[in-house]
Amino acid sequence: MMQKLVPGKAVDLDTGSVRVRRILGLNPGPMTGPGTNSYLLGTHSLTLIDPGPIDAKQQQNFLAAIGEGRLERILVTHTHGDHSPAAKQLAGLTGATLLGLNAPDVAGQDRSFVSDVDCRDGDLLHCVDGDVQFTLQLIHTPGHVSNHLCFLLREEGLLFTGDHVLQGTTPVILPPDGDMSDYLSSLKRLLSLPLVSLAPAHGEIMMAPFTEIENLIAHRLKREAKILACLRRLAPCSDEDLVRSAYDDVGEHLIPWAKKTMAAHLIKLEKEGLARFESALWIAR
Repeated sequence: MMQKLVPGKAVDLDTGSVRVRRILGLNPGPMTGPGTNSYLLGTHSLTLIDPGPIDAKQQQNFLAAIGEGRLERILVTHTHGDHSPAAKQLAGLTGATLLGLNAPDVAGQDRSFVSDVDCRDGDLLHCVDGDVQFTLQLIHTPGHVSNHLCFLLREEGLLFTGDHVLQGTTPVILPPDGDMSDYLSSLKRLLSLPLVSLAPAHGEIMMAPFTEIENLIAHRLKREAKILACLRRLAPCSDEDLVRSAYDDVGEHLIPWAKKTMAAHLIKLEKEGLARFESALWIAR
């Protein structure tokens, strides 16, 4: 499934009976990598996953890829600004149904997205595209944010992972809405699914899904162990002192984001009775 990432162009992935095209967003950056991947499923009756930010040029790219087909539904993995804002406008142009989980009441969420359907974990979307039928399974994967969904294309074993699993990097966990305990539990849940490949919102298709997920779990637990070891050595200490020690292997420009994910780890450790926040300082227990 390795295909070159080409911004704005609909590129066919190497799938079986179900046609899947990736349309790379026009929003590259430090936190989005090459940009947000949108995925267009089908040939005639179409489903679009994660239309990304509002962009007039990308909107025309979507309409060109849809062509003579009909966009039946727009799915969003979550309501961050690089995933969902274009959904409402595109639905207005095409008549597509919006599906996803609405934004939680925290900062940094796109509240313009309102699902037309009450989506629940395990829901199955039965799609008919000419002579081809396929099923998308909704999988609630909280952690990065509380309203995160992955979508499993069951006929292909292809999981659209949004920001839950990324290629070549790890997602930021954003408390208080994001939760490290939930994130690790959601990752472990994926190991029980019939996966063949992973289609992330940022980066390339991953052809060794279980290895990728297991490595991600191991990475998170290794980082957590380092945070705890640094805390025990430095405590009592501030967030700033702790992040400089526990994330001494990341670039300076990533420290603000590392601090957010470290907070998620510390909240988890606090729940487990291994850390305590007192008088603006962290203490090991």
